[in-house]
Amino acid sequence: MSSKVAQSAVKATRRVIPVSEKYTVQSTGIYERIRRIFAVDPSRSNGVPLNPQFRNPTPGALDPRTIDDRVTLPAADIAENPYWKRDTRRNYARASVVGQGELVQLLSVGNAKDGAKVELIGEQGEKALVAAKGEGEKGLAAFFREGDVSGVLGEGGLPPNPSRGGPDDAPVRYEMPEDQAYPAQYPCRTFA
Repeated sequence: MSSKVAQSAVKATRRVIPVSEKYTVQSTGIYERIRRIFAVDPSRSNGVPLNPQFRNPTPGALDPRTIDDRVTLPAADIAENPYWKRDTRRNYARASVVGQGELVQLLSVGNAKDGAKVELIGEQGEKALVAAKGEGEKGLAAFFREGDVSGVLGEGGLPPNPSRGGPDDAPVRYEMPEDQAYPAQYPCRTFA
């Protein structure tokens, strides 16, 4: 067993390539002797590759107008793709604003509660949208004065409350379970 280990060690030393034959930039003259004295392993190279072997084509040798990169062109084009558009980490939600004109258009064409008042298909739909746009230019107050808004407004003429997104819009009170709440004798108030 030990003879096999010794043989493999001898073979490994035969495979060692001298520093002068490696494709790396090395020191020469007196500096090479100083490096060999202070080096932990004198047969190791510094790892800096020779430029002619590892930089082909060399940087700047190609004409930049001849490069045709169709794969990454939209993303790599810095002029038309600034960082603030690519930065998804800071892509915060932006507030959406609906003006009075758009609101009048939405209310006059139809809503989900009453169903669509006008079928928005073909020429009839285009005419309805043009008429709604004309009403929207007058403003929201004029729309409420002129039209029947009983289907849009809630009880008492108040605007509808925003939906919570659930199947039913009934108000739900959150109840704190006993095993997750503080006991009654604990001097802490729980707001639920």
